[in-house]
Amino acid sequence: MIKNTQPKLLAEIPGSPEKIANKRIMHTRIANMMRELNTLIYAGSQDSILLVCGPTGVGKSTLSTYMVEDALKKDSAKMNSDAGLISAIYVQAPSSGENEFSWRLLYQRILQQLESGLEMPKVAYGIDAITGRMVRPRGATGNSLAGLRTAVEQGLRARQTRFLVIDEAAHIIRQTSNNRLGIQLDTLKSLANECGTQIVLVGSYDLYQLVSLSAQIARRTHVLHFERYRQDHDSDVRAFQACVQNFQNTLPELWGEELMQYVKALHENTLGCIGTLNTVLTRAAKLAQENGKWSVDALRRALLTEKQREAILEEILDGEAAINPALTRTMPTSGTRTRRHSERNVA
Repeated sequence: MIKNTQPKLLAEIPGSPEKIANKRIMHTRIANMMRELNTLIYAGSQDSILLVCGPTGVGKSTLSTYMVEDALKKDSAKMNSDAGLISAIYVQAPSSGENEFSWRLLYQRILQQLESGLEMPKVAYGIDAITGRMVRPRGATGNSLAGLRTAVEQGLRARQTRFLVIDEAAHIIRQTSNNRLGIQLDTLKSLANECGTQIVLVGSYDLYQLVSLSAQIARRTHVLHFERYRQDHDSDVRAFQACVQNFQNTLPELWGEELMQYVKALHENTLGCIGTLNTVLTRAAKLAQENGKWSVDALRRALLTEKQREAILEEILDGEAAINPALTRTMPTSGTRTRRHSERNVA
């Protein structure tokens, strides 16, 4: 914990804590996760759905944004020659407050991203030859759920979208009754197969229960664990320290060289989650700005309370206990295969 020492005053703060709020760090976890995702996203892949699970505040939304930005940057030359191309799209799964998940809102959000360009190919299916805009179904069924689904399928094909990132994807299952969960994932799998677009679902550990719904879903889904930085792993401790150093360097006029001495306390309080660290440091900067001076007290008041930390830690430990053993991959021995084959023959 941060010791209750006399606050140390520094120079007047110029008033730019927003620099921290908007700060995104390409730290080790994100870089490794992007590398693995980019390897698994390719034309003809049988992994229709890629499932990225991790704790709250670990940086999943930052990862999602980086993924799409990186894809668009790499495909910029193609997009310059083909104004209709959008190789990757990012949306957030809606939490509408309804009893069931709103596919209508999700489809509308996808369509907004698909229609964001001013120009599109004039010859692609579903594109108006005069305006260059995507053609939506019209008439009585134009705004029906089926009509929106058709428009999304046409748009993803017309835009040649390689992958679609759906952030906060846990909303899909939290707003769905248990007997309909299989239908929800089948809907996404069908969309991916129809359009040749891989879907990356990003969310909390709740998402992991989707892969146990059926063998077919499990076969077409690959799970990736976006882990926090643990305090009992030396490499994780060093990586977390590097992140704190990065945040300190963002506002040297605020922190000076003072922030690094509180790395251990910050690691413990934020549970090694960089998104939570960002929130805490942004809050500390705002509190310091209000006081007109930097102080240790401002940093202390910005920390999570013990109740908050305990609630998040419990969720993390439950999630890690569920997903880590399940992600163990082993090769069965020949003796095991022979024994199981014999058991089937006896049965």
